[in-house]
Amino acid sequence: MVGPVRDGVSGPGIGKALRELREAGGKQAKVVARGAAMSPSKLSKIENGVLAPSVIDVERVLAALDVPDDVKARLSEAARRVATEATAWRIYRRTGLHKHQEDIRAIEAQTTLHRTFQPSCIPGLLQTPEYVRRLRQRSAGTDEGLEKMVGARLRRQEILFDRERSFRFLVTESVLRWQMVPVGMMAAQLDKLISVSRMPNVHLGVIPLGTEMPDLPTSSFVMFDARLVIVEIPHAEITTSELRDVEVYAAKFTRFEQVALSGEAMRGFVARIRDDFLREQEIGASRPDLGGR
Repeated sequence: MVGPVRDGVSGPGIGKALRELREAGGKQAKVVARGAAMSPSKLSKIENGVLAPSVIDVERVLAALDVPDDVKARLSEAARRVATEATAWRIYRRTGLHKHQEDIRAIEAQTTLHRTFQPSCIPGLLQTPEYVRRLRQRSAGTDEGLEKMVGARLRRQEILFDRERSFRFLVTESVLRWQMVPVGMMAAQLDKLISVSRMPNVHLGVIPLGTEMPDLPTSSFVMFDARLVIVEIPHAEITTSELRDVEVYAAKFTRFEQVALSGEAMRGFVARIRDDFLREQEIGASRPDLGGR
């Protein structure tokens, strides 16, 4: 039987509480670590207060421990009191971007409603392999690291086929027009958006550039239910599960969703931009090669 979790747990005490829960449940550390998608050494450091667990770490360990909902809620709340953290992208590059993708995949597996606002690029769950590869070729470091990153991101996309989960994506028109890959690949990427948007559990909204904006379309963010938000800024990734912060992003998402195109109007809008890329590809192919003159 799982023992009680003391009120007022914070900081290093979170790791101690996780260890007590594991021991009370009679579970081996290596089994819990595997279930939480982390190394046994990392779990040991968390349990012994050597390493402060992130919000993501706590969520994954609690899921692996399979504790009662009331216990999970109390310890999750303790984690929220030290909730907001920023991790520099260089840290993720050092440990492997593909490993961070697996971390996100573990959170997505515990999420029913995913909401993504993206004013910078196509959302990760909707990217084609070519788009992922071009977007990450500089940051992945090596060819091997890049291919691992591409594979990890594509594995994440499998969750879209789980009809028990809902996905709501919001992008600005600029995301569709910025040529991140050659024009033919951009056309294929927009085709994928149109196709995925027809899935019954996926909603895609596009905010045209001529729209009167209800807010500033600043940083991209992803919401996991109403418990966790991940915000991307140029040098770092910010994670928060502080309720008041989560509510800020939920309100921002709602305001933008209210002015976004959706359904057939959105698909027609995206198709017209796709056709622009296809025409550009045809013009480029028909131009004579004057390179030798």
